[in-house]
Amino acid sequence: MENKILNLQKIATDIRLGALEAVFNAKSGHPGGALSSADILACLYFSELNINPKKPDMKDRDRFVLSKGHSCPGLYSALAHRGYFSTDLLKTFRHTDSILQGHPDMKYIKGVDMSSGSLGQGFSCACGMALSAKISGMSYRTYALLGDGESQEGQVWEAIMFASHYKLDNLCMIIDNNGLQIDGKVKDVMNTMPYASKLKAFGWNVIQIDGHNIEEILDAFKKAKEVKKKPTAIIAKTVKGKGVSFMED
Repeated sequence: MENKILNLQKIATDIRLGALEAVFNAKSGHPGGALSSADILACLYFSELNINPKKPDMKDRDRFVLSKGHSCPGLYSALAHRGYFSTDLLKTFRHTDSILQGHPDMKYIKGVDMSSGSLGQGFSCACGMALSAKISGMSYRTYALLGDGESQEGQVWEAIMFASHYKLDNLCMIIDNNGLQIDGKVKDVMNTMPYASKLKAFGWNVIQIDGHNIEEILDAFKKAKEVKKKPTAIIAKTVKGKGVSFMED
């Protein structure tokens, strides 16, 4: 287990480096949220998700939706290091002729299950994917990563209610709780806390973790799989800009 954790920590560092390379070459983008979610992405793409880069469209693959689509430098870096496309493409981020645009596009990028970026909508699509699996008898799980600023959107809470109503125990929502959004601190712009009690009131199973602790992330995913007849929310406390001293928080 110790070797696995060390390996995932290294992969998270590689994801951060790739995200920074992408934003640097574009001279624009959103590095902060990509860096805060790198450990989560490392655990998802290199441990948790049932996926195969050689068969990106296999029917029983687990689905992942980056609902906070502006943090896509992290997702692109994770996909590249997982083998969906060359890491050399990261240098083309946001370039006119590149497939790696400022928000994920499922039409052009292998491994992207849903185009996202209009905040709140990606999570709604993830709920639809989870319900589809239930209806069709498929075994895949659906994971969605949201920002805490994003969760100010009313659509998010409608989807939260929807997932509980349909008992989507194959759905796992992860909130990247770094406390910041583009206009300042989340608590000052529009306070969304306390997440745990609100989500429990909506009928969700709730797990609170340190979003940079690999062992806690892996354990949370394990526990989420064990819960039946209700969706799980993992509230991951993170630091925006994690890994770059002058960018942190």
